[in-house]
Amino acid sequence: MAWMLAPVYDRLVAPAEEASFRTWRQELLGELTGTVVEIGSGTGVNVEVYPETVDHVTFTEPDPGMRRQLEAKLGRARVGGRFGPSGSDVRTDRAGSLTLADDSVDHVVATLVLCTVPDPAAALAEAHRVLRPGGRLVFLEHVAADHHPDRLRWQHRFDPAWKRVAGGCRLTRDTRTTIEEAGFTIERCDRESARKASALVRTTIRGTAVAGG
Repeated sequence: MAWMLAPVYDRLVAPAEEASFRTWRQELLGELTGTVVEIGSGTGVNVEVYPETVDHVTFTEPDPGMRRQLEAKLGRARVGGRFGPSGSDVRTDRAGSLTLADDSVDHVVATLVLCTVPDPAAALAEAHRVLRPGGRLVFLEHVAADHHPDRLRWQHRFDPAWKRVAGGCRLTRDTRTTIEEAGFTIERCDRESARKASALVRTTIRGTAVAGG
């Protein structure tokens, strides 16, 4: 049902974006430099957050509806001077199959996407592959509320239906563990509740992880 989600996604998440996510995105992306690949860029919420210190961003989004909105936002950002002619590109790559060379980027950005990809381990293996040794994964994800047993039980109950109506999104993933199992070393990982988000997706983690050589 992703085709139904794309046109309304920005409106659905607007309260949580304004209350929590936008500040967190700015905090995570605001000091990035060099080259970046963003997996599962969705409607392009991060487009306006990238600083001028970033040389190039490759945005990846396989869903046509989401990608149309991403490209529209990127077009407006280019007109406004945020990205030069060679400062960004958009690809249809899936997170588990990136058309990028090994050891070719400084940062991989994943924001609210590892909940949705069919195989997060494969996506993180690809992220590790394309990062230069010492490069960083930057992540912001909602996760299983394993610190809140009552909420976790509701997540498990709703998960089968939720993934059907929310574009494959899963409520019960242990994303921190998956990141570590992909060969990353966690540098920072903050757990916090997202204000004005549904209780089912309120538990979030955000931070950075370093790719090994």
